[in-house]
Amino acid sequence: MTVYRLLLPIAAASMRRRWPAFVGSFVALALGVAVMSAAGVLLNTTMGEDSLPGAPSLHKLVSFMAAMAGFVSVFVVSSTFAFAVAQRRQETAMLRAVGATPRQVRALVLGEALVVALAAAAAGCVIGLAVAPAIAAWLVDRGAAPSGFRSEPALLPLLLAASGGLLVALLGAYAASRRAGRVRPVEALDEVAVDKKVMPVSRWVAAVLFLGVFGYTLSTFISMPASMMADPQSRDPETTPQWALLFDVMAVLAVGLIAPVLVPPLVRLFTSVVPLLPGAAGLIARQNALAAIRRTVSTATPVFLVIGLAGSVVGGTAAFSDAMAAQGRAALKAGYVIEPSDGRAVPADALRSLAALPDTRLTTASTVRFDGLATPDQQPAPGRPTDLPIPEDALAVDGDLREAWNLTADAGSLADLHGKTVAVSTDLARVFGWHVGDTLNARLADGTREPLRLVAQVGHLLPHLPEIVVPREALPGPSTVSVAYLSTGADPARVTAALNGTTARAITGTAWIGARNDRSTDNGWIAMLAILGPALLYALLAIVNTMMMSTGDRLRDFATLRLTGGTRRQVLRVVAVETLLVVATASALGLLVTLVTQYATVLLIENRILDATRSAALDLPWATLAGTTAVCLLLALLSSLLPARLALRTRPLDLATTRP
Repeated sequence: MTVYRLLLPIAAASMRRRWPAFVGSFVALALGVAVMSAAGVLLNTTMGEDSLPGAPSLHKLVSFMAAMAGFVSVFVVSSTFAFAVAQRRQETAMLRAVGATPRQVRALVLGEALVVALAAAAAGCVIGLAVAPAIAAWLVDRGAAPSGFRSEPALLPLLLAASGGLLVALLGAYAASRRAGRVRPVEALDEVAVDKKVMPVSRWVAAVLFLGVFGYTLSTFISMPASMMADPQSRDPETTPQWALLFDVMAVLAVGLIAPVLVPPLVRLFTSVVPLLPGAAGLIARQNALAAIRRTVSTATPVFLVIGLAGSVVGGTAAFSDAMAAQGRAALKAGYVIEPSDGRAVPADALRSLAALPDTRLTTASTVRFDGLATPDQQPAPGRPTDLPIPEDALAVDGDLREAWNLTADAGSLADLHGKTVAVSTDLARVFGWHVGDTLNARLADGTREPLRLVAQVGHLLPHLPEIVVPREALPGPSTVSVAYLSTGADPARVTAALNGTTARAITGTAWIGARNDRSTDNGWIAMLAILGPALLYALLAIVNTMMMSTGDRLRDFATLRLTGGTRRQVLRVVAVETLLVVATASALGLLVTLVTQYATVLLIENRILDATRSAALDLPWATLAGTTAVCLLLALLSSLLPARLALRTRPLDLATTRP
């Protein structure tokens, strides 16, 4: 106990003397808790909140936002706290030399980390409460949330964010303190000089684990088991980019964990020509980066997160959008799509005029609501009055659907879709175990029941069509035509003339698919910005924070360079070159993870969106990768050179005795 009381003044003096390093840890954790608490407050607010028609599910959108914010925060906070502890290895070694035990060293480090983490967690919750309304307003402005949606402060999300941030900070500090506590006093100086054993067994195990989870997640989404297909959101191709974030995150985690192994060869690669260049700045920067691997990895982590996540998510979203558009254009056979200009129904006089045109084939459709669809012996889902787990829209068709759409029947034939019959998507049939020839009892929204024979299972149904299609003659009562498909060789002017004086408009098939794809793409980008935006903004701020911490850690190095004859300009050149090395290394890691995730995206697109006759090309988002790299490089240079320039105003002898 006496020894612990003696350590308290040392801890207090260390915190006063090394306050810039503690400020860096404080900022990283405070911002991380702010992002997590803001997302948590919004997630709590969306419980039971309805989404706007045609917009992504608000609750799931905010759920993904909270998950992404937590992922990036955990990554940055743990890395920052571990780096802050690693900065103090010399002091730790001195404590070991004067008799402090490993347990006492750990207690000292964890006590300091706890003080900083408690203050940062409280500050982060306050910031999160201020940020949440701004995010909610942005969602409303972009049409992703209904008008009047506001964030509602709640205690539980704040407590979860604060406790999560506190736990991550202490775990990061504990892992680093264990490494420091294991240093023998006689090895202290050697341990301070060069980083050793930067990849412990636990890190290897975690990296292999996340690689395995990445492969499992990807294969699960490709094969899509029936239990997963039971959720219509999982089956919907429009939500696939959001689900793809899961294996994106797993890939980022795996590459980030093995970064200490990948960084040294990358640094050597990027500095392979340094010995041929005049001056010593490049050589010194190279050796600094290789000797202090933990510092290099810690400063490269937020840069890697920005580039890797932006490349993976932006590239994946663009690839999914292009694939949906290509599949839609290939699937739609109709030359024109007829829609009501008043938003109600296509009038009968317009349909008669179009049907009278020579060389035309008209297929009309209306949307009906099915409250249930099941085989006679199939029981409804527990706790639900319907046979389907969620009420489904169905398309009632008058005419031959094959004239309008080029659809692939995986079982049965669409030629049999007449009379009391029904066709469903292959995914829906798989969920409920239906087979061609089964009789399905359909219950309409008004309670009417109709027995329908299943005649076809259709693969790769796009969002443009419901998963259930029935002939119009199979349903009782009149119905309005919501859309018509016109296959014609007639002159476009004659089609336009046929609709003059009616409340209907003709849109070319290509333009119609393009407009629907544009709406889908806009929703996708809104979802990706909402999910990724807060996390990326935090990572960008973390770049500034970690680079400033790194510069503060090197004040004595600056003094050594100045005392051995180096000028201020030469020292700044060393800092700039080392910063370039860090960003280049992080960019290479970001490119690697983007390549992996884009290849996984191609596999998912070919299995879940495109039909068997089409394939997707591997295309990296070079503009996004270049843009994010440039932004990260600018921030890194500013946040490293400006503090270094200010520090170099101090006399070298005074700088040599400074504790950062």
